[in-house]
Order: sequence, then C-alpha cells, then structure tokens
Amino acid sequence: MTGSDWTRREQLAALAGGLAAAALPARVLAQAGGALPVSDPGAGPSLRQLAAEKGILFGSAVSGRRASPFDDPAYRDILIRECGVIVPENEMKLYVVGGDPKRPNFAPADRLAAFARTNGMKLRGHTLLWNRVEYMPAPLAAQIRAAGPERWLRDYIARVCTHFPQVYSWDVVNETIDPKTGGLRDTVFTQTLGFDALRIAYEAAREHAPRAQRVYNDYMSWERGNETHRAGVLRLLEQFRAKNVPVDALGIQSHIGTDGDHSDAQRRDWMQFVDRVTDMGYRLLITEFDVNDKSLTGDIAKRDAEVAAIAKDYLDRMLSYRQLDQLLFWGMIDKYSWLQGFTPRPDKLPQRPLPYDAAYRPKPLGAAVAAALRAAPARGVA
Repeated sequence: MTGSDWTRREQLAALAGGLAAAALPARVLAQAGGALPVSDPGAGPSLRQLAAEKGILFGSAVSGRRASPFDDPAYRDILIRECGVIVPENEMKLYVVGGDPKRPNFAPADRLAAFARTNGMKLRGHTLLWNRVEYMPAPLAAQIRAAGPERWLRDYIARVCTHFPQVYSWDVVNETIDPKTGGLRDTVFTQTLGFDALRIAYEAAREHAPRAQRVYNDYMSWERGNETHRAGVLRLLEQFRAKNVPVDALGIQSHIGTDGDHSDAQRRDWMQFVDRVTDMGYRLLITEFDVNDKSLTGDIAKRDAEVAAIAKDYLDRMLSYRQLDQLLFWGMIDKYSWLQGFTPRPDKLPQRPLPYDAAYRPKPLGAAVAAALRAAPARGVA
C-alpha cells in the first residue's frame, strides 16, 4: 500500500468492525476480498466447502487423547462443519505409538480415524519420523540401537502405515533440519545412517503406503531469522531430488506470528524460497496454520483484526500457487491452542490464534481465510 491508500490501522479497524462493502475503498476491497465481518457459521458455506470449490482440502489438527478437546461435543461439531481433513496432533508420533515395539499404542489415533470415517473426512498422518532427539525417550533410543536403526525404522513404518490404510498423505519425516546450522539434526538414526535414514523412511513409506502422498514437513518461516533454516531445507529438497528419494511435497507448517519482520523485502525472500521449491517439482501444503498474537496490544477487536489481516496477506500469497492444495489449521478453537502454554502472552491474556474463540464464536480470522479461499485460483478437484 502506498501513502495515498488507507493506513494499515484504518484497514484493520474496518476488518474488525465488519464495515459494509460500500464503506471500503475499491483498492482495499480488491486486496482484502471484501469486508471480513464476523458471521454466523450457519449463514454461509463452510471453509471446507469454499476450499473444495477451488480444489483445496481444508482441515485441522485435533487431539484424540482421553479427556482432550476431542471429548468436547461443541468442538466436534465445528470440526464436522468446517473440516474435510483431520490430522492427529500427537497421537501418531513415535513417542506415543512406538514406546513398546511389541505393543504399539494405536488407540488414541484410532479414535480420530474412526471419527474421520464416520463424518466423511480424510485422514492425514503426522508423523512417521520426527527426527528430533528430544522426542525420542532414552529407553526407546536404546531399543532402536539394539535392534539396528535401519531394521527398526523399516519395521516401525511398515507397522504404522499398514495399521492406518486410510491415510492419504503422510508427513514421513518431520523437522529434521537444525534451524541454527541448516544441517541434519543428530539423532539415533542419523548418527548411524546419516542422510540414508531419511531415504529409508521414504522408501518404506512408499512400500507400505503406496497410494499416500509423501511429505517432508518443517517450520522454516517467512520472518527474519529463518534464513539458515530455509537454506537447509532447500539443500535437503535438492538432495532428495539428486538421490531419487520418493518425496512428493513440502509441508510448510506456517505457525506465523505478529512480531516478526513483515517487510516487503522479507516477503520477497519468502516467495523466492517457495518458487525454488516448486521449481524442483514439489507440491505444497500448509500443514499447521495459526497466528501467534503474543506481541499485540489493544482490545480484542484490534488484536483480532491484525491477526486476520496478517493471515489474509500470507494466505493470498501462498494460495496463489496452484501446487498448494491443502490448508490445515493447528486447531480450530482458541482455548485449545498449543500456543496458550507454549508462548504465553506477557499480559497473561489468552492468545487468539484460531478461527473460533473460547466460546465457539467465529472470528475475523475465519472470515479472512474464507476471503483468501474465494480469491484463490482454482486447481484440480480436492
């Protein structure tokens, strides 16, 4: 926006208040997809429907543990209305499923798989190999060494993939790039096998889930300070192609924030990164979207408006890529967001990073997503 356009503050105020379309300058309407009011979720198409019209799958992560958000009927109702895909938040991860190789713990994820089947949803798999040492308990790492890392990994992936045949897309490897160095993280697998640990994981996934999409998933972001991480991910993707590793897509977690550098130069650097990924032939997914508002001040309307505006800007850019055909939030209701405990606000107020607030009311963020979906170019049928 130039100095002659509305100021950012004026745009945010308009978005928060849901002003009538006639009150907005034409240039702002064109960029924002129209005013973004907080609307009755029963009054129009769901996010799932809007996404499907453009050949995009829309969904959310959800926890399936006992006494979890999944046991909240109002939460399940929102998932059913809004989501065509669900992904287990933690229930398919190694430390949940694989602690005892003789008795894998599939029960928490089985609850979600059954819910997806009952409600006509697709099921994403997250994740077969979370290649970070802090999520591999010492007893489990000892078991892996004793069995031999390659044999253990192949057997584990075979067991998990065959147990969940309905998974259409797997995060085969998650977060294996160290953001400080840009190199592979040091784990029980890479200590012995190096890069081959990743190749083995993708080959095993292809063998035992041959119809599922195989994704590399990571949290390199567009804010300043992620340059080394992004460069490391690009090198990894280049290595996958050079060594014919069967990787189909890059999962971009998209835990975006409100406190980073959002300059035009930083945005250009991000789009250049995405361009290089797609130039290598990879598909794209937004796998874990939310907007961290810990740095925002002001009343709720002001905070919600800025969250919505940042989300709309990011999604407009990302959804312009026809290679991107999946958009998943990391939760749908604010009070259940992982950010409440992971990055609390300095003023101790709850974060508001998701489309619905703690009272299950829709927020401007959801309207911003709807506007971005409406503005997105169509791709194949989702």
